[in-house]
Amino acid sequence: MPVDLPALYDAENAWGRDDEFFLRFVGPAPSRVLDLGCGTGRLTLALAAAGHRVTGVDPEPGSLAAARAKPGGDQVTWISGSAADLPDAAYDVAVLTSHVAQEIRDDGAWADTLRHLRRALVDGGRLAFDSRDPAARRWERWNPTDSRRRLTLPDGTTADGWTELTEVRDGLVGFLHHYLLPDGTEVRSPGTMRFRTEAELRAALAGAGFTVERVLGGWAGDPAGTSDDGELIVLARAER
Repeated sequence: MPVDLPALYDAENAWGRDDEFFLRFVGPAPSRVLDLGCGTGRLTLALAAAGHRVTGVDPEPGSLAAARAKPGGDQVTWISGSAADLPDAAYDVAVLTSHVAQEIRDDGAWADTLRHLRRALVDGGRLAFDSRDPAARRWERWNPTDSRRRLTLPDGTTADGWTELTEVRDGLVGFLHHYLLPDGTEVRSPGTMRFRTEAELRAALAGAGFTVERVLGGWAGDPAGTSDDGELIVLARAER
């Protein structure tokens, strides 16, 4: 059967507590909101439906095409690219969700991304993003037993998924997602994520002109290091 990767992504990444958190963080409309690394637009479209003026940015054309085609897609400004393509002082709030910050593996590229975000935000503008806490060692659960899940595809059929850990080295964690489709086809999706400590995140933000206001450890607002969510949820503000 043909593999619809955006549909598979959506099945894997349904609306959850993280989306509710970021929706609350952005707050009441109207604000000019940037969703950097928006993927197939799950949160992007919800922000637009709430009345915000939203821009979704992603480097993957297939993901953006899927996002545009969804209901409400015409209410969002979509940009195929990266933070370097953002206009100056155009946004009140910026979010990076679904651990997209960890997809920026090179520390120089991460510093550049934060500088571009600062440039794109107005003075005093707000930034929020999530990054898994390396101290929680969540990658130890990335094995066929602990990570196994069942996904419901758009046509109502189900697929089995699991994650295989492939490498842990110098703050980088490699993995391979496996998806077994209803016809027996197996899809494999490799990836590598950069795990940064709270101190590393704070230092990079300070260097880019941000003040960190809070770092949380879970979606209920728990302090860092106290939640089984194993997150570092960073809330920062662009310095005036």
